[in-house]
Amino acid sequence: MAEGQATAAVPRGEAADAPGGEPPRYWPLLLVAAAILPGAALVLVGQSVSGPALQAWRTVCLSVTVQALPFLLLGTALSGAINAFVPAEVFHRILPRRPVLAVPVAGAAGVVLPGCECASVPVANSLIGRGVTPAAAFAFLLSAPAINPVVLTATAIAFPGRPTMVLARLLASLATATAMGWLWLWRGRTEWLRPAARHTGHRPGHSRWSEFRTGFQHDFLHAGGFLVVGAMAAATFNVAVPRSVLDAFSGSPWLSVLFLAALAIVLAVCSEADAFVASSLTGFSPLARLTFMVVGPMVDLKLIALQAGTFGRAFAIRFSTATTAVAILCSVVIGGVLL
Repeated sequence: MAEGQATAAVPRGEAADAPGGEPPRYWPLLLVAAAILPGAALVLVGQSVSGPALQAWRTVCLSVTVQALPFLLLGTALSGAINAFVPAEVFHRILPRRPVLAVPVAGAAGVVLPGCECASVPVANSLIGRGVTPAAAFAFLLSAPAINPVVLTATAIAFPGRPTMVLARLLASLATATAMGWLWLWRGRTEWLRPAARHTGHRPGHSRWSEFRTGFQHDFLHAGGFLVVGAMAAATFNVAVPRSVLDAFSGSPWLSVLFLAALAIVLAVCSEADAFVASSLTGFSPLARLTFMVVGPMVDLKLIALQAGTFGRAFAIRFSTATTAVAILCSVVIGGVLL
């Protein structure tokens, strides 16, 4: 069924998506428009309506977009480089042949790649296109933005004198990524997954730099729109929900965990900065703040939008729901022991 979806999607794409097509000559203008037009539109709307709520919405939306855009560029560039320059045999040599063993190896590989959740989606899509089992690609997708050195260092700075918080975040995030990879092996179905319909891998007789440009162009334009949609949704929640709601949930140990998990999803804070947001939530327990830092890099509104645009809506709904439940469970178990 997934093959039929991919085949049907090809005629709707640009010429760059077809194996023998060439990218449109105006593609640099499309990249500039994707980066500038959403922000310009928000600025114009904000100038025409001077309400404080709208100004706050514009600020949050622009901050989420600007914060995530560099990492989206990094991820799409890395995805294009993998597609054009890295032979498929490399992945088969690095990862164990048995998928059940490839999942934890791919999850642990997230430690060495500094990146945000926006960068992990196109990279995971490129890995699947190169023959990596989806379970391993999804384990990497979840772990890379959560346990890379930049994030762990930021967590240590945000929680000085609390090395157990850093260790708890590392273990809970890695456990969640591995568990979700194994869960996909057990219950995942091909018809839920709709990878982006474009050629992957180097084609003999074609320029590798041209293929890199084509892949980068496709992934950035495709994911950039969904990033803006997710940022708008996050900004809407930030403005619509009053701050007094935070105080209503902080008194209950279990409700505070669930509330901060939901808050992490809708705030859509970049993983490199979420530790500082968590440290500022002093009214909540360390366990609730750990849950905030574990759930956020794996499930938020902009990430759900990116997953839906890359892999399909059916996948995004099921995968995000399961990831949220597993992340909360791992945070509670590991945080309960260490914190």
